[in-house]
Amino acid sequence: MGRQRPRTRPTLDAVAARAGVGRGTASRVINGSPQVSPQARAAVERAIAELGYVPNRAARALVTQRTDSVALVISESQERLFGEPFFAGIVRSISSALLETSMQLWLAMAQSPAERDRVAQHLTSQHVDGVLLLSLHDDDPLPGILEQRGLPTVLGGRVASMLRPSARPAYFVDVDNVGGARQAVEHLLAGGRQKIATIAGPQDMGVGVARLIGYREAVRAGGIAELVAYGDFSEESGASAMRELLHRRPDLDAVFVASDLMACGALRALREAGRRVPDDVAVVGFEDGDVAQRADPPLTTIHQPVDEMGRQMVRLLMSRIRNEEPETPYVLLDTHLVRRRSA
Repeated sequence: MGRQRPRTRPTLDAVAARAGVGRGTASRVINGSPQVSPQARAAVERAIAELGYVPNRAARALVTQRTDSVALVISESQERLFGEPFFAGIVRSISSALLETSMQLWLAMAQSPAERDRVAQHLTSQHVDGVLLLSLHDDDPLPGILEQRGLPTVLGGRVASMLRPSARPAYFVDVDNVGGARQAVEHLLAGGRQKIATIAGPQDMGVGVARLIGYREAVRAGGIAELVAYGDFSEESGASAMRELLHRRPDLDAVFVASDLMACGALRALREAGRRVPDDVAVVGFEDGDVAQRADPPLTTIHQPVDEMGRQMVRLLMSRIRNEEPETPYVLLDTHLVRRRSA
């Protein structure tokens, strides 16, 4: 028997011929252009499936000046990225939303200055069409670097400086952290609690600052004194902060914790101190991930729509990549209280 000739890679012309359309129409379908009839799109997609056509991204990039790649940069350590449920949820929703586009996703962690320098060198229009930035701290230079390069960028959450009235506008998607924290404390006040503490998140992050603002607004409106300790969103920091609060105010009767993971640490510290939840101390968290349902007791918490946040980040970034001006440069998503047994 003679050797089989290697199967040649299907071409764009072959796809167009199989679909019975012109080469330009086939190209527009593959590049995601809306200027194609539904019938032509269906025919081209059927031809792509039948032929097993795979676009040559490198060749197309030379013509379109597009890489069909998007970077998601998370300014945290591997421990936080893989240890906190929020990150798994947001990466999953961003990845899912990008499946509906032609974009490839690459993920980078950039916590240390050396890591940020490496990532910054790669974030150019030769490598990616746009960037999603998540978990930013105030000293992170990446937003400014990307703005100078003119690379479309969308922030997931805001840095603390963006909460000031004089802050420069930016493209971002965030949840109503101030309003959510206020709801949490108002729920505790409505339950008759009068000595309400908070375990706040890092104050160099917008999410940490905003949730503390909401707590302070609510206790001020309720006419009670504030009592604040700080954590870094990890479970152990929540336990440590809870021990500090009990030492400072042994008779406290409620605590609003700025993340569910820290709240789990707080629950552990309360158990160790012999406090019953919610009888002696009521606890409310923030996020409403799986960890809240598995907590002992199950955690009353503020729901933040992580899936919607990821989808909206992708939608806003794709608008910027296509040079479409969105109605507003930002999206602020609502939160709501989910009642369980801890408060």
